[in-house]
Amino acid sequence: MAAYQLTNVRVLDGTGREPFAGSVRVEGNRISAVTPGAAAPAAADAIVIDGGGATLMPGLIESHAHIGLADAASTELTRLPPEEHMLLTVRNARTMLDCGYTSAFSAAAPKARLDVVLKREIEAGRVPGPRLLANGPEITVSGGLGDANLLHLPHYDTPTFAWVADGPDAIRRVCRILAREGVDLLKLNLSGDLGTSSFPSEATPMTEGEVAAAMEVARAAGLRVAAHCRSADSVMLALRHGVEVIYHANYADERALDALEAARDRVFVGPALGLTYNLSQAPGLPASRARAFQHELDVSIDVVGRLRKRGIRVLPGGDYGFPATPHGTYARDLWLFVEVLGFTPMETLVAATRLGGELMGLPGELGVVQLGALADLLLVDGDPLTDIAILQDRANIKMIMKDGVLHKALLESGPQSPSPRRTQP
Repeated sequence: MAAYQLTNVRVLDGTGREPFAGSVRVEGNRISAVTPGAAAPAAADAIVIDGGGATLMPGLIESHAHIGLADAASTELTRLPPEEHMLLTVRNARTMLDCGYTSAFSAAAPKARLDVVLKREIEAGRVPGPRLLANGPEITVSGGLGDANLLHLPHYDTPTFAWVADGPDAIRRVCRILAREGVDLLKLNLSGDLGTSSFPSEATPMTEGEVAAAMEVARAAGLRVAAHCRSADSVMLALRHGVEVIYHANYADERALDALEAARDRVFVGPALGLTYNLSQAPGLPASRARAFQHELDVSIDVVGRLRKRGIRVLPGGDYGFPATPHGTYARDLWLFVEVLGFTPMETLVAATRLGGELMGLPGELGVVQLGALADLLLVDGDPLTDIAILQDRANIKMIMKDGVLHKALLESGPQSPSPRRTQP
């Protein structure tokens, strides 16, 4: 692999440290040097990239990815044949990487093997995409989130974008099949939802025995587990059984917040507010639905503020790939963290990089610009600490490097344009 020297950059290293002028050297897929100071020593036998004063930062990490969603209603996904669906998923993976997201923690795939096959193709270098922890379909119960079956139509094992299973034995079977197919993660839908669920967000239809059965298989197979938990009871249920990643937690009460704080060294919370926020603002939505989404948003803003004060790891990202949250708009979640939830830009970027690296299981190696870390890097035209919204425009991302390989190279020239050159040995 080529060695690179990135010079004349403003390093935003993902740790929370204030940015500094410097240079960064990459050898293979690792960062081999981070040198503060505007001037850098000549890099013999390396490709030099003059950053032109741009911001060098870690690649962004999506904490709640649905790469297989089709910017369509979840009920429409059943109609997509697997061949077309796989191609669509491959295109979405490239879009995510084009947006500067170099890693993704999947929060479910709408068909059992989409993530698994995609991950293998990305790792083999045959298709571009983020580092991926693969998931299967959301596992739900009859009437739970994702059960969009129609009673008069025949049922199949996975008739919708979720896998419906009732009772511990049925849950075990689903989890074992997904483990056999090669997933890294499982996703359980513990609570209801305002979407495709006959149970409201505050309800918890999945039972103790069902969650215990899933965790039994996960531990045996070495899989990690995430859960859809809008209700306070579902948060408590997840924590009792050792679920590591809790999505939403909108209605967490004091006991749930206390339990999350007690487990803060092992758990992550992803509010995934993009869909709720966009639907609360959507024109043409029936007034009752708009009010319901606005109420859920208001409750969520309050809860996230309390999570933040308690030092619980709260990550941006989530639920992109629906009509209201199309692929390619992932960085809007960073704006939501700043403008709606009240996080500082620095807190938001640390959560989207360093904490994302912890979520991916690579603390200190992923999501930071430091010696020995994996070389997942972005060169951004402008200062995201001043205007977090600049990350929503792909044109502002001048370079994308993943695992030491340039996905988006800098070939422009000009006084303010970063450009690569090879030094003479």
